[in-house]
Amino acid sequence: MPLVEVTTEIYSDIHTCFDLARNIDIHKESLKHTNEIPIAGKTSGHISLGEWVSWEAEHFGMVQHLTSKITEFNRPNYFVDEMVFGVFKSFKHQHIFK
Repeated sequence: MPLVEVTTEIYSDIHTCFDLARNIDIHKESLKHTNEIPIAGKTSGHISLGEWVSWEAEHFGMVQHLTSKITEFNRPNYFVDEMVFGVFKSFKHQHIFK
């Protein structure tokens, strides 16, 4: 299974970073170039354990519908979102804050 790891250094407190990373409105704003919009589930504010969001976006030259659910959550250290519907066989996204 392919693994992509991205490290971002941010000079702010861990609680602020954690909350910004799970804010659907900020995610939507940061991906305007793909016309990504939340269309079902938790569509604004902070997403939490057990909640899900469906996104519509333009990827790979076509409109995609992707649904992710928060499956692990330990504020402010980490959360995990996993794709439950979409074009990939599987997709697990771990957000780790140090």
